[in-house]
Amino acid sequence: MKAVQQGDQVRIHYTARFADGSVFASSRESGPLDFVAGGTQVIEGVSLAVVGMAVGEHKVVEVPPELAFGAHDDELEQRVALAELSEPVQVGDQLDVRSGERTLRVWVREVVDGQVVFDGNHPLAGQHLIYEIELVALLTR
Repeated sequence: MKAVQQGDQVRIHYTARFADGSVFASSRESGPLDFVAGGTQVIEGVSLAVVGMAVGEHKVVEVPPELAFGAHDDELEQRVALAELSEPVQVGDQLDVRSGERTLRVWVREVVDGQVVFDGNHPLAGQHLIYEIELVALLTR
């Protein structure tokens, strides 16, 4: 059987878990995921993990933040008084906000004591993740 090489188009099934074992994403309901091995279409930890796998092989990989969604950066968080907002917000909302000349995508991480915490980090930044991967197909070489 041929092993996946960097640059190969692959198809996988995956289940993604937090370090505590709880599932946050799975392709089992949505269908398999296609991407280029070693490419940038998926997080680096998964993209590199398929290199060397053969069709039908299963693998569990631990993905540190630097190979997933990056470290959490406290400087990308900002507290704002709810009274300063023109619209109501709730935890999980995503908004585009202006910072000088730039527009940043942020999400509402917390609403407490009349304040909202906007966070410019990816919601999974700083997380150690565990991926169960099954190589379903090697699509192109």
